[in-house]
Amino acid sequence: MALLELTNVHTYYGGIHALKGLSMTVNEGEVVTLIGSNGAGKSTTLKTICAQTRAKEGKVIFNGKDITQMRTHDIALAGIAHVPEGRRIFPKLTVRENLEMGAFSVSDKKVIEEGIERAFAYFPRLKERVSQKGGTMSGGEQQMLAIARGLMMKPKILMLDEPSMGLAPILVEQIFEIVTELNKEGMTILLVEQNANQALSVAHRGYVIQTGEIILKDDAQTLLMNPQVREAYLA
Repeated sequence: MALLELTNVHTYYGGIHALKGLSMTVNEGEVVTLIGSNGAGKSTTLKTICAQTRAKEGKVIFNGKDITQMRTHDIALAGIAHVPEGRRIFPKLTVRENLEMGAFSVSDKKVIEEGIERAFAYFPRLKERVSQKGGTMSGGEQQMLAIARGLMMKPKILMLDEPSMGLAPILVEQIFEIVTELNKEGMTILLVEQNANQALSVAHRGYVIQTGEIILKDDAQTLLMNPQVREAYLA
């Protein structure tokens, strides 16, 4: 059974039909990537999953439960962590305070400390910046912080929206190495990316979205070699 399943999902922004009958699955332990051009519906898909934007039709099933009409807060508590495009850390809070905000529903201080130490193990640079305000860090460090904050509640699935955006190539490599490492340790990941080559290189399976519709789906290596994908996204 899929950990996450979208079935015939339609999402609108006013009169704009953003997702047009989108269906996709993410199985436990997979990295699945959703690739496509700007405005194709990638971010809208993630926002629909976590109910920041409501599906008008269709269903979102997570861990066997229909979450289509649940509140965003409750969806996060159910085990879905969303790291949005643009990082959106708290710029005036320190690294530590940002991480503590990621564990907003955890009252046990020991569990919070364990989460912070786990974050520092994944991202040693954050430990060096523990008292630094988030807004004063580099783009790459902010992206690391955003991912680490998303991991604080030990989610069942981590949804990453354009984690490589605006980063230097060496930092892009680091971010995707972290994605691979997280998956090796059992984390299920739904990865939205414009950098199709990098995304398909770390994913098990992929979907190609165009104007709100899935136009291709296959295992990642097959999509990497697909002429249509190569011409549109890997040229």
